[in-house]
Amino acid sequence: MIWFKRPTLEVCQMLDKGFTGKGTLMETMGIKVTEIGDDYITATMPAIPAHHNPIGMVHGGANVVLAETVASYAANFVVDTDKYFCVGQEISASHLKASRNGELIATARPLHIGKRSSVWDIEIKNSAGQLCCSSRMTAAVVEKKANFA
Repeated sequence: MIWFKRPTLEVCQMLDKGFTGKGTLMETMGIKVTEIGDDYITATMPAIPAHHNPIGMVHGGANVVLAETVASYAANFVVDTDKYFCVGQEISASHLKASRNGELIATARPLHIGKRSSVWDIEIKNSAGQLCCSSRMTAAVVEKKANFA
C-alpha cells in the first residue's frame, strides 16, 4: 500500500466540500471518488452537455479537471498531511476518443513518489471501457509553514 494513511471515500466526500465548506470545482463538475485501492484512486464524472464543447463532445479541459482531481487526491494521500500538501505542478493530456454522454472513469496510479514531487499516470475511460484520455500529472510536495491555514 502506498498511502501514508489509508484514505476513505468519506474523507474524499469531505474534501469535495472544501476546507471552507462552500463547495469546490469537484462538486461543480460532479466528480466523485468511487474506489481506493492499494496503489490507485478512481473517480467518475458525468459526460453531460454542461461539460461539452460547442460541437457536442466533452471539452478537453473537463478531462483535464478530472485527471488533475484524481491525481491530486492521490498525491496528497501519500504524504503526511500534518507536514505537507501537494499541488499540481504540470499536467499533460492526450485526448484519444470523444465522449458525449454516460460517465467518464479516471484512475490515477503512481509513476514516481519522491520527497519533493510525485508523478501520476491517469487513464480516463468511457462507460464502455474505451480509453478516451491519457494524462500525466506532476505534483509538487510543499512543506506546510507554521502559519499555514
